[in-house]
Amino acid sequence: MPNVDFAVNGQTRQGYLALPESGSGPGLLFLHAWWGLNDFFKSQCDRFAAAGFVVFAPDLHFGKIANTAAEAEQILAERDIEATQATSEAAVPYLQKLPAKTGDTLCAIGFSMGAMYALELNATFPDAFSKIVLVYGGAGADLASGKARFQAHFAETDHLEPIEEVRKMKAPDLELHIYPGTGHWFFESDRPEAYNAEAAQLAWSRALAFLKS
Repeated sequence: MPNVDFAVNGQTRQGYLALPESGSGPGLLFLHAWWGLNDFFKSQCDRFAAAGFVVFAPDLHFGKIANTAAEAEQILAERDIEATQATSEAAVPYLQKLPAKTGDTLCAIGFSMGAMYALELNATFPDAFSKIVLVYGGAGADLASGKARFQAHFAETDHLEPIEEVRKMKAPDLELHIYPGTGHWFFESDRPEAYNAEAAQLAWSRALAFLKS
């Protein structure tokens, strides 16, 4: 599916739009990790679209892609935070207004950095989301904002998301999963040093079932 343009405060920004074979379906906002909107995350958008969702992933790095943690840290250090925030916020009405999107609310999934944006958007648009999936991001966050149900996936040993903070997470509708023997980025097959195929497949099946429920 194509890269698409959308308007953000008079500027043109890019995103990735993946449509199901049927041409319509529930809307899923996809928020990438600090690597940027790379080929792996685009492939996951396609994967969710094949499962029936209208998926939109805003490019929060404005075309920049990091291959190493050092490169990702540099992108974050140099980013225009206000422009990035505005881009994430503009993605919500963009997806809501797509003719292909069905239903009254959206779902969202965020990976690492993207999970933090999912939480911020849920607070900004408290009526927009019905379900939000957090993948190794947002440990210890307050999940009380908005009306969304949450499902969270965390690694047992994570230098970025301490398990002590993960276990503190509480919400009336929180479904929390911790994956033994895994670390940060265990879901991402393009990170061979961290990828855990069994955990990734289990997280995928749980997330899909949750989003479709």
